[in-house]
Amino acid sequence: MFNFSLDSVLLPNFITLNKRVTNILDIGTGNAPIPLILSTKTEAKIIGVEIQKEVSLLAQKSVELNKLEKQIEIINGDINEVAKTLPQNYFDIITSNPPFFELKENSHLNEKEYKTLARHEVTLNINQLCQIAKKLLKNGGTLDIVHRPERLLDILKTMRENNIEPKKIRFVHPKKNTNANIVLIEGVLNAKKGLKIKPPLISHKANGEYTEEIKKYFE
Repeated sequence: MFNFSLDSVLLPNFITLNKRVTNILDIGTGNAPIPLILSTKTEAKIIGVEIQKEVSLLAQKSVELNKLEKQIEIINGDINEVAKTLPQNYFDIITSNPPFFELKENSHLNEKEYKTLARHEVTLNINQLCQIAKKLLKNGGTLDIVHRPERLLDILKTMRENNIEPKKIRFVHPKKNTNANIVLIEGVLNAKKGLKIKPPLISHKANGEYTEEIKKYFE
Protein backbone atom coordinates (compact mmCIF):
# COMPACT_ATOMS: atom_id res chain seq x y z
CA MET A 1 0.00 0.00 0.00
CA PHE A 2 1.43 3.43 0.88
CA ASN A 3 4.93 4.12 2.09
CA PHE A 4 4.74 7.07 4.47
CA SER A 5 5.82 10.37 2.90
CA LEU A 6 8.04 13.25 3.97
CA ASP A 7 4.88 15.02 5.19
CA SER A 8 4.57 12.52 8.02
CA VAL A 9 8.17 13.14 9.06
CA LEU A 10 7.85 16.93 8.96
CA LEU A 11 4.74 17.20 11.13
CA PRO A 12 6.00 15.54 14.34
CA ASN A 13 9.14 17.69 14.07
CA PHE A 14 7.00 20.86 13.81
CA ILE A 15 4.55 20.52 16.67
CA THR A 16 5.05 22.19 20.04
CA LEU A 17 5.82 19.56 22.70
CA ASN A 18 6.40 20.06 26.41
CA LYS A 19 6.28 17.99 29.60
CA ARG A 20 2.63 18.95 30.21
CA VAL A 21 1.53 17.05 27.08
CA THR A 22 0.00 13.76 28.22
CA ASN A 23 -2.47 12.77 25.47
CA ILE A 24 -2.11 13.03 21.68
CA LEU A 25 -4.55 12.01 18.94
CA ASP A 26 -3.39 11.38 15.36
CA ILE A 27 -6.25 11.45 12.85
CA GLY A 28 -5.77 9.45 9.65
CA THR A 29 -2.72 7.77 11.10
CA GLY A 30 -2.00 5.52 8.10
CA ASN A 31 0.67 3.00 9.05
CA ALA A 32 1.45 5.16 12.12
CA PRO A 33 4.59 7.12 11.15
CA ILE A 34 3.51 10.18 13.16
CA PRO A 35 2.82 8.29 16.43
CA LEU A 36 6.03 6.28 15.99
CA ILE A 37 8.17 9.41 15.52
CA LEU A 38 6.39 11.20 18.37
CA SER A 39 7.20 8.28 20.68
CA THR A 40 10.87 9.25 20.40
CA LYS A 41 10.07 12.82 21.55
CA THR A 42 7.46 12.42 24.28
CA GLU A 43 6.18 9.94 26.85
CA ALA A 44 2.59 11.04 26.19
CA LYS A 45 -0.11 8.47 25.41
CA ILE A 46 -0.81 8.49 21.66
CA ILE A 47 -3.94 7.27 19.88
CA GLY A 48 -3.90 6.81 16.10
CA VAL A 49 -7.20 6.49 14.22
CA GLU A 50 -7.23 4.94 10.72
CA ILE A 51 -10.36 4.25 8.67
CA GLN A 52 -8.87 1.56 6.41
CA LYS A 53 -8.65 -1.86 8.04
CA GLU A 54 -5.60 -3.15 6.14
CA VAL A 55 -3.65 0.04 6.80
CA SER A 56 -4.56 0.01 10.50
CA LEU A 57 -3.22 -3.56 10.74
CA LEU A 58 0.09 -2.35 9.30
CA ALA A 59 0.11 0.41 11.92
CA GLN A 60 -0.58 -2.07 14.70
CA LYS A 61 2.20 -4.36 13.47
CA SER A 62 4.67 -1.45 13.46
CA VAL A 63 3.68 -0.54 17.01
CA GLU A 64 4.20 -4.13 18.13
CA LEU A 65 7.55 -4.49 16.33
CA ASN A 66 8.75 -1.38 18.16
CA LYS A 67 7.35 -2.64 21.49
CA LEU A 68 5.26 0.50 21.93
CA GLU A 69 1.90 -1.08 22.81
CA LYS A 70 1.86 0.67 26.21
CA GLN A 71 2.27 4.11 24.62
CA ILE A 72 0.50 3.88 21.23
CA GLU A 73 -3.05 2.64 20.63
CA ILE A 74 -4.37 2.11 17.09
CA ILE A 75 -8.11 2.38 16.45
CA ASN A 76 -9.62 1.20 13.16
CA GLY A 77 -12.65 3.33 12.30
CA ASP A 78 -14.08 6.51 10.80
CA ILE A 79 -12.94 9.42 12.97
CA ASN A 80 -16.36 11.04 12.55
CA GLU A 81 -17.79 8.09 14.49
CA VAL A 82 -14.78 7.30 16.69
CA ALA A 83 -14.75 10.90 17.95
CA LYS A 84 -18.17 10.30 19.54
CA THR A 85 -16.61 7.63 21.76
CA LEU A 86 -13.51 9.60 22.76
CA PRO A 87 -13.48 11.90 25.82
CA GLN A 88 -14.17 15.57 25.07
CA ASN A 89 -11.78 18.35 26.15
CA TYR A 90 -9.16 15.65 26.72
CA PHE A 91 -6.31 15.83 24.20
CA ASP A 92 -3.37 18.21 24.47
CA ILE A 93 -2.47 17.81 20.79
CA ILE A 94 -4.29 16.57 17.71
CA THR A 95 -2.19 15.89 14.62
CA SER A 96 -3.32 15.10 11.10
CA ASN A 97 -1.89 14.53 7.65
CA PRO A 98 -5.35 14.63 6.06
CA PRO A 99 -6.54 14.11 2.47
CA PHE A 100 -5.34 17.13 0.48
CA PHE A 101 -7.78 17.35 -2.41
CA GLU A 102 -11.35 18.64 -2.30
CA LEU A 103 -13.94 16.22 -3.64
CA LYS A 104 -15.59 17.77 -6.68
CA GLU A 105 -17.74 16.49 -9.52
CA ASN A 106 -14.75 16.55 -11.86
CA SER A 107 -12.25 15.10 -9.35
CA HIS A 108 -9.99 12.48 -10.90
CA LEU A 109 -10.20 9.62 -8.39
CA ASN A 110 -7.67 6.80 -8.24
CA GLU A 111 -8.99 3.37 -9.24
CA LYS A 112 -7.60 2.01 -5.98
CA GLU A 113 -9.94 2.92 -3.13
CA TYR A 114 -7.20 3.18 -0.51
CA LYS A 115 -5.46 5.88 -2.56
CA THR A 116 -8.72 7.76 -3.12
CA LEU A 117 -9.49 7.80 0.62
CA ALA A 118 -5.96 8.96 1.44
CA ARG A 119 -5.85 11.74 -1.16
CA HIS A 120 -9.40 13.09 -1.50
CA GLU A 121 -11.80 14.44 1.12
CA VAL A 122 -14.20 11.52 0.79
CA THR A 123 -14.54 10.64 4.47
CA LEU A 124 -12.82 13.63 6.12
CA ASN A 125 -12.62 17.29 5.12
CA ILE A 126 -11.07 20.33 6.79
CA ASN A 127 -14.33 21.45 8.34
CA GLN A 128 -14.96 18.02 9.91
CA LEU A 129 -11.37 17.87 11.18
CA CYS A 130 -11.64 21.27 12.88
CA GLN A 131 -15.04 20.47 14.37
CA ILE A 132 -13.65 17.27 15.87
CA ALA A 133 -10.60 19.10 17.22
CA LYS A 134 -12.82 21.75 18.82
CA LYS A 135 -14.67 19.03 20.77
CA LEU A 136 -11.75 16.81 21.72
CA LEU A 137 -8.97 19.31 22.51
CA LYS A 138 -8.41 20.73 25.95
CA ASN A 139 -8.73 24.48 26.28
CA GLY A 140 -5.38 25.71 24.95
CA GLY A 141 -4.74 22.43 23.14
CA THR A 142 -3.20 22.48 19.68
CA LEU A 143 -4.23 21.22 16.26
CA ASP A 144 -1.27 20.53 13.96
CA ILE A 145 -1.81 19.89 10.25
CA VAL A 146 0.43 19.26 7.26
CA HIS A 147 -1.24 20.27 4.01
CA ARG A 148 -0.81 21.97 0.64
CA PRO A 149 -0.28 25.76 0.37
CA GLU A 150 -3.18 26.18 -2.06
CA ARG A 151 -5.58 25.15 0.74
CA LEU A 152 -4.08 27.51 3.33
CA LEU A 153 -6.83 30.14 3.30
CA ASP A 154 -9.51 27.46 3.61
CA ILE A 155 -7.69 25.96 6.59
CA LEU A 156 -7.14 29.26 8.41
CA LYS A 157 -10.75 30.34 7.86
CA THR A 158 -12.12 27.01 9.08
CA MET A 159 -9.84 26.97 12.12
CA ARG A 160 -11.12 30.36 13.24
CA GLU A 161 -14.72 29.36 12.65
CA ASN A 162 -14.09 26.60 15.20
CA ASN A 163 -12.31 28.82 17.78
CA ILE A 164 -8.90 27.42 16.83
CA GLU A 165 -6.56 30.37 16.46
CA PRO A 166 -3.73 29.89 13.91
CA LYS A 167 -0.49 30.53 15.82
CA LYS A 168 2.37 29.07 13.78
CA ILE A 169 2.99 28.40 10.08
CA ARG A 170 6.01 27.05 8.25
CA PHE A 171 6.30 26.72 4.48
CA VAL A 172 8.34 23.87 3.02
CA HIS A 173 10.07 24.35 -0.35
CA PRO A 174 11.39 21.42 -2.42
CA LYS A 175 14.54 23.42 -3.34
CA LYS A 176 15.89 26.96 -3.00
CA ASN A 177 14.09 29.57 -5.09
CA THR A 178 11.06 27.33 -5.69
CA ASN A 179 7.46 27.75 -4.62
CA ALA A 180 6.41 26.04 -1.40
CA ASN A 181 4.74 22.66 -1.91
CA ILE A 182 3.95 21.86 1.75
CA VAL A 183 2.66 23.97 4.63
CA LEU A 184 2.72 23.14 8.34
CA ILE A 185 0.06 24.83 10.47
CA GLU A 186 -0.48 24.92 14.23
CA GLY A 187 -3.63 26.34 15.84
CA VAL A 188 -4.53 26.69 19.51
CA LEU A 189 -8.06 26.27 20.87
CA ASN A 190 -9.48 29.49 22.34
CA ALA A 191 -6.17 31.34 22.04
CA LYS A 192 -5.58 35.04 21.46
CA LYS A 193 -4.52 36.29 18.04
CA GLY A 194 -0.82 36.22 17.21
CA LEU A 195 0.43 34.33 14.18
CA LYS A 196 4.12 33.55 13.65
CA ILE A 197 5.53 32.64 10.24
CA LYS A 198 8.58 30.46 10.85
CA PRO A 199 11.64 30.52 8.56
CA PRO A 200 11.15 28.51 5.36
CA LEU A 201 12.31 24.90 5.33
CA ILE A 202 14.17 23.70 2.23
CA SER A 203 13.78 19.93 1.83
CA HIS A 204 16.28 19.13 -0.96
CA LYS A 205 19.65 20.34 -2.17
CA ALA A 206 20.25 21.15 -5.84
CA ASN A 207 21.56 17.60 -6.40
CA GLY A 208 18.34 16.06 -5.06
CA GLU A 209 19.70 15.01 -1.66
CA TYR A 210 17.88 15.95 1.54
CA THR A 211 19.17 19.08 3.27
CA GLU A 212 20.93 18.75 6.62
CA GLU A 213 17.84 19.80 8.58
CA ILE A 214 15.73 17.10 6.93
CA LYS A 215 18.44 14.48 7.49
CA LYS A 216 18.33 15.25 11.23
CA TYR A 217 14.64 14.36 11.23
CA PHE A 218 15.53 10.83 10.08
CA GLU A 219 18.17 10.20 12.76
